[in-house]
Amino acid sequence: MTTSRTGRIPAPDVLSPGRIGPVELRNRTIKAATYEGLAHRGLVTQDLVDFHVAYAKGGVGMTTVAYLAVDRDGRTDRHQVYWTDESMPGLRALTEAVHAEGAAVSAQIGHGGPVAEPRGNKAPALAPSKRVNLIAMNASQAATVDDIQRIVAAHGRAASRAIEAGFDAVEVHLGHNYFASSFLSPKVNRRTDDYGGGLRNRARVAREIMESVRAAVGDRIAIIAKMNMDDGVPGGFWLDEAIPVAQWLEADGTVDALEMTAGSSLLNPMYLFKGDAPLDDFAGVMPQPIRTGVKLIGHRLLKSYPYEDGYLLEDARQIRAAVDLPMILLGGITNRTVMDQAMADGFGFVAMARALLREPDFVNQLAADAGKRSLCNHCNRCMPTNFTGTRCVLVDRRTTRSMSWGKPEGYAVPPETR
Repeated sequence: MTTSRTGRIPAPDVLSPGRIGPVELRNRTIKAATYEGLAHRGLVTQDLVDFHVAYAKGGVGMTTVAYLAVDRDGRTDRHQVYWTDESMPGLRALTEAVHAEGAAVSAQIGHGGPVAEPRGNKAPALAPSKRVNLIAMNASQAATVDDIQRIVAAHGRAASRAIEAGFDAVEVHLGHNYFASSFLSPKVNRRTDDYGGGLRNRARVAREIMESVRAAVGDRIAIIAKMNMDDGVPGGFWLDEAIPVAQWLEADGTVDALEMTAGSSLLNPMYLFKGDAPLDDFAGVMPQPIRTGVKLIGHRLLKSYPYEDGYLLEDARQIRAAVDLPMILLGGITNRTVMDQAMADGFGFVAMARALLREPDFVNQLAADAGKRSLCNHCNRCMPTNFTGTRCVLVDRRTTRSMSWGKPEGYAVPPETR
């Protein structure tokens, strides 16, 4: 049996039940949020339901639906689900289907900010300060205080709607230089008002968002914050600032668990994933002129980083030592050895993405064989598939964009019955 970081209390078995806020999970494994690319016209398709049911059948304690924008202008793709009356029946169908398989289900909520897609949203992307997004080849404008207050309030409304839709938890996106994370970053945030400058000011948006969510839902569902430890760029948000922000969130009482992440969808997308950067695959799914840009300068924007199991563990340990909140370890969770180390280091849960894309029943296999290792080879060719239906390209899960989309049978709940 492993022991906890104190050396006194036995560490829990990763396959034993665990609690986040008011929610008990059947085990301590979580399907991490990976944008599925399986919504259509803002509605839940049957493909999206099947995507998450596969992980529930495969044994995870909880699966995370990503990415559910808190408002229309926060979407990073024009087809993404956001919290409209029309989307709610499909979301209810999704949560009911996951619950029927014995798993919990979390809604990742957030606003894309400078990562949002202005053309599809027919609204400007919003950042702390004006900037150009070289990866998406568009620009964002500086958010006004009214914009900030509107987006903060929208997080609370989204969390309330998540309860209506039957979700067990919300995962609030404070990472990857989306809206809240862009304010945290000293590289992206050049404001001189109360939302810029020193760390306390730059952390105001994140803290106000979490306060809005807690005020809206109380303790009816679990509240998880997904926050960067490292933007992966010089002059960006880093551990020395992530530690006090995590402590402030804990002191505010707005968070039930922390999931630490890294990288910037705006500035350095591959930093989170480690492994290969499949430039040809990315170029192949991009529209012009982005396709040409990827071919010309993709090697500068989409970099490769060496992969190792548990690659975020060392940094996350420093957050773990600074707070008492339950924590979820993300990054390179591929085998029981890494999971047991996480439990021994005081983490309450582990979150997996690529390993489960490769083998949706990985947790069930692990329960049957503790020596099981993920078949994922970290080629990262799954990443470009989120434009066509997220999947491991080495297997055929038959949940890519369905030929029935646009027809009643393509949706979890046919549009005409809403």
